Amino acid sequence: MTTESGFRASVVQFEAVPLGKESNLATVRSLARSAAENGSRLVVFPEMCLLGYWHLTKRSEAELWEHAEPADGPLVSALARISRELGIGVGAGFLESSGSRLFNSYAVCLPDGGVHIHRKLHAFEHAAISSGDSFTVFDTPWNIRMGILICWDNNLVENVRAVALHGATVLIAPHQTGGTNSRSPYGMKPIPTELWTNRHRDPQALQQAVSGPSGREWLMRWLPSRAHDNGLFVLFSNGIGRDDDEIRTGNAMILDPYGRIVAETDVADEATVTADLDLSLLPLATGRRWLLGRRPELYGILTRPTGLERDARAARHSSDPVPLDVRAKD
Repeated sequence: MTTESGFRASVVQFEAVPLGKESNLATVRSLARSAAENGSRLVVFPEMCLLGYWHLTKRSEAELWEHAEPADGPLVSALARISRELGIGVGAGFLESSGSRLFNSYAVCLPDGGVHIHRKLHAFEHAAISSGDSFTVFDTPWNIRMGILICWDNNLVENVRAVALHGATVLIAPHQTGGTNSRSPYGMKPIPTELWTNRHRDPQALQQAVSGPSGREWLMRWLPSRAHDNGLFVLFSNGIGRDDDEIRTGNAMILDPYGRIVAETDVADEATVTADLDLSLLPLATGRRWLLGRRPELYGILTRPTGLERDARAARHSSDPVPLDVRAKD
């Protein structure tokens, strides 16, 4: 549903089947249809949800190539058909092959036939998976400019600001997060597998875990600020349940340009969260007004290397302390 000031969107959390392309695609098709029947014009599914995620870290490079597909391959083509048939936008993550490189990619298919592919800018999952090198911001049939950032892309504040400066007012933010083994002493920690296994006998224990410091509480430390500081809506989708040897926490939610949660799920299971985005909030949103106060001439330091830069895998997985002096070089 789209009105003069509103746009109905949905975000989804579900447990992907490792290598289960047909099963995952069937889930996407079913949940997208339900969202469309509820008036949604866009449905956002999680990162790498068409293939499964964390199991890829343990696959050989040959296995990754076996299951990767080009951007015009069967998976994205099927996603595009779902979009056209339902008359809505549909976004989902897959493993992309392009020439001699692999990417953690995300496709947003629009009902007018447009297909937009984002390659994760900070891919850390496997040495054979390359990081993308460009932002993905595009116009839509609804006169709303949108951008895509995948999971860890959103944790680096510069990326969200760049997407806003490219004109996006809605950020599509697919994830596979929660329950990770953070190197930081007060970061996320693994959620015991038995909580998921026993979820039907003891749902409260699982709910407390996914709502706690390794799930929703962690998100609340930073996610609302991405929306607020840049004056844009954030559509946060995520996996839920077993993801190889980790448990994802779901917490699917939609945030407005003030960083307020306008809709979220309290279900530790497959779920769809839907909200009407009040586009009239955008012009005077605090973060958008702050953009007008920027002084770009002061920010050259943001693009100068410090000499401490690491590739995404080293930065994400290393336990080495970061020096206190990270001054950029002159």
